[in-house]
Amino acid sequence: MGKDSKQEDPEYKARSVALRLLARREHSRYELSLKLRQRKIGKNVIDLVLDDYEKEGWLNDARFADIYARQRMDVGYGPLRIMAELQQRGVHQSPECLAEMSDADWCRLAAQLRDKRFGLDSVSNDLQEKLRQARFLARRGFSSAQVEKALNMDDLDEVWAIDG
Repeated sequence: MGKDSKQEDPEYKARSVALRLLARREHSRYELSLKLRQRKIGKNVIDLVLDDYEKEGWLNDARFADIYARQRMDVGYGPLRIMAELQQRGVHQSPECLAEMSDADWCRLAAQLRDKRFGLDSVSNDLQEKLRQARFLARRGFSSAQVEKALNMDDLDEVWAIDG
């Protein structure tokens, strides 16, 4: 079988494309399936290849979810946004790293993000500024309770003193 005939074989093409994509970064099964369909590969071939890759351990939605969630937490996103983004990528279970975070940890992360972006000056007397900061934290995926706690902190000692 020559090189040209291999490249025309849909299963060979699916395997090589999927492997190249997985070599760059983790993907969810859904993401990989979409990318293979964009390359005009049939659903039966995609399912066969992805099933094999899952058996080999090269494709794992739980591992993808954990890595993705950790990356998003590191850049300051909250649990609601992370879970929504995972669901868009076809992962519907909550990764372990999200379950390990307590509400106090999320409040601390929201307060640190607020400090980095706006500072921790009191916003209790400035409704417009309080709303602006609240919208920012809500867009980042923090719950209303987490946002409220973060907005009520006025110094870094309070941020680290949060215990739940």
